[in-house]
Amino acid sequence: MTNDSQSDIPFYSSQGNEEALFEHAYGNQLPVLLKGPTGSGKTRFIAHMAAKLNVPLYTVSCHDDLTASDLVGRYLIGDGQTIWNDGPLSRAVREGGICYLDEVVEARKDTTVVIHPLTDDRRILPIDRTGETLHAPNNFMLVISYNPGYQSMMKGLKPSTRQRFISMTFNYLKAAQEQEVIEKETGIDAPMAKKLVAMANALRQLKDHDLEEGASTRLLVYTARLIKSGFDPVEACLAGLIEPLSDEEDVVSALMEVVYASFGK
Repeated sequence: MTNDSQSDIPFYSSQGNEEALFEHAYGNQLPVLLKGPTGSGKTRFIAHMAAKLNVPLYTVSCHDDLTASDLVGRYLIGDGQTIWNDGPLSRAVREGGICYLDEVVEARKDTTVVIHPLTDDRRILPIDRTGETLHAPNNFMLVISYNPGYQSMMKGLKPSTRQRFISMTFNYLKAAQEQEVIEKETGIDAPMAKKLVAMANALRQLKDHDLEEGASTRLLVYTARLIKSGFDPVEACLAGLIEPLSDEEDVVSALMEVVYASFGK
């Protein structure tokens, strides 16, 4: 999980001072909250920083069924024995590294109770099942993320939790930066990358009107890979960029007009 050379560090296009801020937070043992829309680079940023700092990364994709036990661990029965098995959070605290809880508001509420003692000056993780209290080493860091624009009133992050973290806000990259990312990630030519970015920005203008989410950089990369491999560009945009944005047939048809305006029918 560690990286020994710069070539192992995932490419990331910086939006501002977030790399320096993250390094200072890590050096001061401060927890970090990442906010921003889906596909705006939060997960790539964490992978980049973990590699840059040369520390293990434990990523947990949070969902409705994720419980505190999934994070901390549980007893398992095997070979006639009952054996304790650490969860990703416990492993990160024991061994050091970054534990990244992606879209933390999707997890059950008991997970918040578990992480709170790790976000103050105690930096501890009590494990009730084993009677242990783990003390986080200096190279442990807790990072959580969520999308403020895509949360319901029932799934917001409480102020009492938000105020335990250093916070960073992510947004979509500027056009030139996003084009560079697509070119580096896929090897597609500059004119096509530029065209895809222009389409994405046109689609993002429709957010809050016809779309719940804007077109992510991730979707642009998927689409560019299809085109790079020789798939029809219009069909690639439909499958990789338009269909993932909506299940409504009339909305998909309307969004395809943006594609046709770029490539022609």
